[in-house]
Amino acid sequence: MPDEPIPLPGLPVRGSETGRPLMAALDLLGRRWTLRVIWELRQGQVGFRELQRRCERMSSSVLATRLGELTEARIVETGQDGYRLTPLGEQLLQALHPLEKWGFTWQQALRE
Repeated sequence: MPDEPIPLPGLPVRGSETGRPLMAALDLLGRRWTLRVIWELRQGQVGFRELQRRCERMSSSVLATRLGELTEARIVETGQDGYRLTPLGEQLLQALHPLEKWGFTWQQALRE
């Protein structure tokens, strides 16, 4: 798969030639494993190998690519002991909590 540009607001992205911020976010977050990486960083800083272990079956090359994209997008940063969410990444995580809550509601509805 050829390198694709990292979706950023204001630049053309999938679904928006103008790079509307929401469309840029959806394009970035829709990449395989991206949300999982963010979710696994919710508990704090973690090293590459531990993050790979938490992300079950993700290859090291895909993890490195995703971490690079999220770093360039300023959602993740490298610390002394590994990777962590930036303040912007923490805000994103908080924005995902209502979706997590909806997911539980959806699961319950399907069981009924």
